[in-house]
Amino acid sequence: MTFLNTFRGRLLLILAFLLITTLGVQYYLNLITQRQNNDLSEAQTRALVAGIAIGSNGITSSEYMEDLIKRDDQTFFDEAATERIKDVIIVDNEWRISDSLNPEYAPKFVNGFAEFRKLSELKDLPVLMEASRLGDDLKQFPNNKADLNTNDDDEAHAIPIETSKGRWYVMVLLKNDKSKAAWRAAQPLVYTLGVLLVSSLITFWLVWRFSRPISDLSAAAKHVADGDLTVRVPQNRRDELGRLGGNFNEMTAELGKKRDLEAQLQQAEKSAVVGRLGSAIAHEIRNPLNYINLTLDHLRSKYAPEDAEKREKFDKLTSQLKDEVARINSQISDFLNYSRPANANLRAVNARQIVEDSLRIVEAQAAENNIKIGVVEHENVPQIMGDPEFLRSVFNNLFINAVQSMGSEGGHLSVKISPDDGFVRFEVTDTGNGIPAENLSKIFEPYFSTKETGTGLGLAIVHKIVDIHNGTIEVESTEGEGTKFILRLPVPVRICRSCNRVYTDETLTFCLDDGLILSDYNDSGDVTRDNFSRDTKVIENIEK
Repeated sequence: MTFLNTFRGRLLLILAFLLITTLGVQYYLNLITQRQNNDLSEAQTRALVAGIAIGSNGITSSEYMEDLIKRDDQTFFDEAATERIKDVIIVDNEWRISDSLNPEYAPKFVNGFAEFRKLSELKDLPVLMEASRLGDDLKQFPNNKADLNTNDDDEAHAIPIETSKGRWYVMVLLKNDKSKAAWRAAQPLVYTLGVLLVSSLITFWLVWRFSRPISDLSAAAKHVADGDLTVRVPQNRRDELGRLGGNFNEMTAELGKKRDLEAQLQQAEKSAVVGRLGSAIAHEIRNPLNYINLTLDHLRSKYAPEDAEKREKFDKLTSQLKDEVARINSQISDFLNYSRPANANLRAVNARQIVEDSLRIVEAQAAENNIKIGVVEHENVPQIMGDPEFLRSVFNNLFINAVQSMGSEGGHLSVKISPDDGFVRFEVTDTGNGIPAENLSKIFEPYFSTKETGTGLGLAIVHKIVDIHNGTIEVESTEGEGTKFILRLPVPVRICRSCNRVYTDETLTFCLDDGLILSDYNDSGDVTRDNFSRDTKVIENIEK
């Protein structure tokens, strides 16, 4: 892994890029601002030169400046200068306004005589710039104070010109928008703040993006601390944080497996203890039950009354006693079947045959209660891997429960058998009372039953047997409409034609007993091979 693919490398690269980009943008914006200031300064200088030129011509010419700027042959007082020059004032050696572009300041002729305004009479002039260069003449200018017209955006420039009549002045009034000047002065700062804001937003986004996996990992760790081992962190990175998230997911998966194994171990230990205890108790209970059962048979054969009416009553009472003994014995058998370890003799069996064998148990009661039974088998249903006795116990429990659920009101019991991607799917559906929604999650728990005489072990045994067969069982039910149980049991995939050993791992090629090449379950033909893999899951030998 290269350095740039690491979290630190990417972070340093992004920060360096961000820094260079920020400095580059700042430099570019400052360069633009500097060019604008230079252009403005040049424009002001050209306007000032144009004003001085028109003023100098006004002093030396007999024409007024208003007429000079209207001449076609003049080139210095162009449109750009007109926009920036507010006024040009010529002040003679007697501090009178000799000429001005502003009609209010220009001389006025009365009866053929010119009337001049004094410079000191002008009170609305903008502040005089660089006034200290004028020396003693400065006091003649009414705009010589720095605090005069401070709110005026314009500026004034006075240029002394020596003539044959003495020192004259050309005062050029330039337009200068202070608000624009302030904006130009603040423009670099605004750009800088904008760049910093964008940089900050990018930095916040990067921090959030890089810290999000840590936050996810922290939240996941809290879930794990609370006991939830199913939590996983997203894995969409290839750096250290991505590897850390992958290691965390592997750790939680292993912890989940360990917890499951511990739970299974505890359950196995509990079942072993309960099995030993149950076997001892069952032995102690079954001995007197057998004695009671034999005694009842003896009483029925030796001491039955001769009177028909009394004999009928006697037979009824003894039959009830035998039924109760049988019920107790059946409950003890269920308890032993659930508590003791089960060793299934798995082999290939016909799915429909198992179902039909179990249906015979309930056919009589179903006919008596007007319950119709139907079996639907799809084409090409393969055999399943299973222990016939265990599977009969599964379907016996399901069919008996279905018939009891429908009662004497009649109904339909249907069984659908179909292939399902390496499994055979069984759907057992009845139209009985259904199971309340709050009980659906409890029906496979041991000792849970809604029947007054039930032990609560029937469906628990069913679930245990299905687990032994590496299958699954699910239940769907609507109260008042009926219940559907869905079983999926695996099918055999490979078989050794020599020893008839069956395998469910379709990737296995050679038999683990004799090294012969395996065939598909319905094919034949074996080829010897000495070297073969032993890393696979094996099912018990099929009966020859």
